[in-house]
This record gives sequence, C-alpha cells and structure tokens, in this order.
Amino acid sequence: MSESRRRLLQAGLGSLLLPAGPQVQAAPATPPRPEPLARGERVHWPQQPLALLDGSLLDLQALRDQAVVLVFWASYCPFCRRHNPNVQALHRAAAGKPLRVLTASFDRPEAARAYLRQNQYDFPVTLEAKRLAPLFSTRDVLPLTVVVDRGGRLREVIPGEMFAEDVAELIRHADRPA
Repeated sequence: MSESRRRLLQAGLGSLLLPAGPQVQAAPATPPRPEPLARGERVHWPQQPLALLDGSLLDLQALRDQAVVLVFWASYCPFCRRHNPNVQALHRAAAGKPLRVLTASFDRPEAARAYLRQNQYDFPVTLEAKRLAPLFSTRDVLPLTVVVDRGGRLREVIPGEMFAEDVAELIRHADRPA
C-alpha cells in the first residue's frame, strides 16, 4: 500500500478512493424536491386513497367542504411527544364538525402502533408521510402542522411544537365557510 493511500485511510478518507477505469459510474442525481405549496394555493391531494394504520383507506377527495389539520410526527421525536396530546384533544373536539384531523408518521408500522397504544391515541394515522410532506414544506422539522381550509386551500404550515391553546384554536377552521 502506498504511503499516500495509507494516510488517506487513516484520515478516514479511504472511501473517496475509486478504482480507475471504465467500471466507475457516477451516482445517479437525486431528483429535485417539488416546490411546496404557497399559502392560499389549492391543495391537490393525491388521487389514490391513503392507507391508514388501522387498515382502512381514506379518500382525500372526499374531504371537500372539510378543513384538514395534518400533523407530521414520529414516535422518537421529543417535541412530538409533547405536541401529540394536543392533537388528540383537537381530534376529539372536531368530532361532528367539518374538520378532519389526520396525522402522518415517519415511523415503521410496529413503532407507530406501539406509540398510539401506549398513549391511548385514536387520531387517524397514515405512514405515507414521505409522500405527503414535500407537498407542504421543504423543511425537515417535526412536528409539522398543516392546515387546509374548507375550500381546499393551504392556510398554514406551522413548524415545530405548538402550545395546547394554539392547537385547540385550529378548530376555528371548521367554522369558516368553504
């Protein structure tokens, strides 16, 4: 082994050395992330129904005339652990109102189920967070709360943990006309 190669390996840079010749291929370029929606823009939900953790399907097209509060979370996120009791309270307060609380977890199914069971949460959960999140934000922050009004327009994208009273106030979107 040459002296320069040994120094690179000791420095932890050995993975940068590639064999010479035609077998070297460039890594495929990552596709650019789509631009997230701006406030006030119409949300075009995916056409295919969302699979929910409980095994049911949610047709997002059927959410017309309902406001939607969509919360992205993960069981390993300490801020989500403090935020989700407020989401649960909002979910219960929204019963019978034109407001749907939906959450999207970045967890594996087993971890999400255990977390919901342990905390006695019954808000709906999809594991399709990676598909939905780029519609609303390029930021990698949890929790992330998204509000879509009854007319299907994006009203708010709120990064980070919210206070209980701020989450509870999101119920006001049920009262605003479509």
